[in-house]
Amino acid sequence: MSETQFTIRRTEPSDAEAFQKIFSNPKVIWGTLQIPYPSLEMWHKRLAEPADGSFSLVACVENEIIGQLGLHTFPNFPRRRHVGQLGMSIRDDWQGKGAGSALMQAAIELAENWLNLSRLELDVFTDNEPAMRLYKKFGFVIEGTHHKFAYRDGAFMDVYAMARLRENI
Repeated sequence: MSETQFTIRRTEPSDAEAFQKIFSNPKVIWGTLQIPYPSLEMWHKRLAEPADGSFSLVACVENEIIGQLGLHTFPNFPRRRHVGQLGMSIRDDWQGKGAGSALMQAAIELAENWLNLSRLELDVFTDNEPAMRLYKKFGFVIEGTHHKFAYRDGAFMDVYAMARLRENI
């Protein structure tokens, strides 16, 4: 069986429909801070008007978007300019097939080789074992726990604060 080839590219405003599809998936909703029933209009607006310092990447298979990663920086906060925050979602039917690794590799290259970021941060629900395995594979470590961080499925859930520090600075 041949390995799937993922194309990673910058997100375009015209990708809103694919984002709505990704964030309509039950596992994606479960693993992120998004709520069910995302509107297409909301995604059009988010993608057309990104915040300063935001970089959004998508993973494609044969021109079909199957995952996304957001890298948010702090250009207006001098003491946090070295930091990027990550958030990622992979469509349910593509989870565990390498798209997360492809997006993570691209984000780390962008962060370290082009944006001069030395710290990458993310939050992950403490029961999201597949995501934690992926992040640890790329050098992220658990720095702490935020208790009752977010409301999901009728209960408050904990998240781990994870970070990756660039070694060669």
